[in-house]
Amino acid sequence: MSESAISLREQRSDATTFRSMMSQGRVDAVVLTVLLILPFLISGSWNYALGLCFANSIGVLAVSVLVRYGGEVSIGHSFFAAIGAYSVAILETHLGLPLVVSLPVAVFAGTLFGILFAWPSRRLSGIYLAVSTMALALALPEIIISADRWTGGFEGLYVSKPLIPGLPIEPQRYYVTLIVLAAVVYALVQLRQSRQGRALLLARTHSAAAEAFGTRRAWARVSVMGISGGIAAISGAMLAFGSSAVSPTGYTFWSSIFLLVGSVVSFYGLTLTRALIGGAFLTLIPQFLSGSGAWIPVFYGVALIAVVLLGHFSPRIAELVARRRGAK
Repeated sequence: MSESAISLREQRSDATTFRSMMSQGRVDAVVLTVLLILPFLISGSWNYALGLCFANSIGVLAVSVLVRYGGEVSIGHSFFAAIGAYSVAILETHLGLPLVVSLPVAVFAGTLFGILFAWPSRRLSGIYLAVSTMALALALPEIIISADRWTGGFEGLYVSKPLIPGLPIEPQRYYVTLIVLAAVVYALVQLRQSRQGRALLLARTHSAAAEAFGTRRAWARVSVMGISGGIAAISGAMLAFGSSAVSPTGYTFWSSIFLLVGSVVSFYGLTLTRALIGGAFLTLIPQFLSGSGAWIPVFYGVALIAVVLLGHFSPRIAELVARRRGAK
């Protein structure tokens, strides 16, 4: 493929992407406005649940970034989320540092561990990479428990320091997590429009062309995992801040599976609305179905199958509708 052909394709793709992003941006703005007003209309328990939903939405974005930019699937992202959560908890418990200081440390730690994991596994892909990430998730609880001097072991640690002293912490948990979620979405929009973001996408879709433009696929894979690990660490940090506690039971192998399911439900979208759909599937649906008991896994399974079928057949349905409109 020639350089001019690739450039022309990118220009057309950029024009289509820009229109799509403008449309989605308006939808996200409406959703964000509603969420800013919502705490005045609902009870405190729902404010708490929504705060956790926002944090899980960030985790869904972390997995979706890996799929969109790297073309890979992870079933070990609870490891990076735990890095963020325990960074915040340890810095508050042992050093008395607030979230405004510990959150950047958590992001740095998650990004660093993502890069450290990605570099030796940069030549793995598909099921082999998924299995290697699974090893992280399976080893995580034992690592946390063995470092009980810092992590609190089975009992875990508490996160109770407000971001703004003197103000009630409950509204802070809601609004701070929402603002962080919106900031992550905005950063991903900027990444998509940047030269670096386009290089990462090109490395995924046309590795030979990317090499010709000076973008090494190995560098792209390591970079994507670092970005994804950093976002997952933000998710863990905000979960710690929103729930006020961190323990090994919150970051297990199944936590990684649920994040992957949330990403699938959101169709790997990198927008606020899509991320919230995945986060709600993980956080709010169980609360709605709390009285269903043993039927909850059944509802989850049916919903997941429906989403997968919808994602498979929706392009064909849209194409069929377009043909019929063209025939008229």
